[in-house]
Amino acid sequence: MKFYLSSYKVGNETDKLKALIPADNKKTAYISNALDFSNDAERRKQSEQSDIEQLKLFGLDVELFDLRDYFGEKTELEKKIAEFGVIWVRGGNCFVLRQAIKLSGLDNILKDLLKKEDILYGGYSAGVCVLAPTLKGMELVDDPNVKPYDTQKETIWDGVGILDYTIVPHYKSDHPESRKVDETVEYMEKNKIPFKPLKDGEVIIIE
Repeated sequence: MKFYLSSYKVGNETDKLKALIPADNKKTAYISNALDFSNDAERRKQSEQSDIEQLKLFGLDVELFDLRDYFGEKTELEKKIAEFGVIWVRGGNCFVLRQAIKLSGLDNILKDLLKKEDILYGGYSAGVCVLAPTLKGMELVDDPNVKPYDTQKETIWDGVGILDYTIVPHYKSDHPESRKVDETVEYMEKNKIPFKPLKDGEVIIIE
């Protein structure tokens, strides 16, 4: 699996993004469950559509993919995810996204896909934060007490664990969360949590 991990939206490494997209499978699962806390359906729809239109500019065949349809159905999700060449996970609340990933079994599926070369995991903000070993420190930015799913009432503090560090997005950026991100960086430094801060526009690429 290859990774295109952006602080915000597609970031500034779009030529590299084009090169990472599998040539023979541009079918893209666009996952927006980090927004499941929102009650503003119209605003959410507009934000999702903006992302999808941006991804389509890269020739991607984008499908809005809802992990809630696969809660408790890991086997079915595994079969469906195998159809996609790109998994794109957007921002929102990283704790809500982590819940959806656990309830659907996507966390274990992603780990199983790590050895596959013909698949790209991309995303931004919460979509990259969840790959960390821990979500500790992110509660200074995102509310960990939001529980939109009936079957998950405990806060999940463990990240998916694909990376051995936490990506901290929106660092020193023109973003509403940037001031809180400064607090997160201080927390991680104090508690010796490995992290990499990203300014909006910056991207981490793993091939």
